[in-house]
Amino acid sequence: MTISVAWDVEPRPLADVDIQAAAHAAAVHGGQPELELAIVLVDEEFLCDLHLRFLDDPSSTDVITFDLGEGPGPEGEVYVSVDRAREVSTARGTSLRRELALYVVHGVLHLCGFDDQTDRDRTEMRAAECAVLGTLGYENESSGEHEWS
Repeated sequence: MTISVAWDVEPRPLADVDIQAAAHAAAVHGGQPELELAIVLVDEEFLCDLHLRFLDDPSSTDVITFDLGEGPGPEGEVYVSVDRAREVSTARGTSLRRELALYVVHGVLHLCGFDDQTDRDRTEMRAAECAVLGTLGYENESSGEHEWS
């Protein structure tokens, strides 16, 4: 499994090895332990632009996942908004490191076939996120369910 990490923002609140561990744990949980991934940590403006260009949605978001399918290079790209993670973790009184790991896990789980469009799918996604974060040593910071945008 190859997981590349690229930062388009400073400072870096989480080490590359922690980002890679979160992505790997999610891929293993999702039954795709050999998934080739690129994780890109960006600011809110960059992610909003991607959201608009590829999903025709001008609103802000926290994570966008691209399934690149077969071919050379990574099989998936996960773009994470560090700004959004900082904002949400501050509002919820939770750890920025955990919030970033959560976004990485969420994005990778999407690549593994998890979805969150229906209540049932959302429940399964939340359970998978908690299980993966638990294996990484992040405590369950349940000060309210995360509202994915």
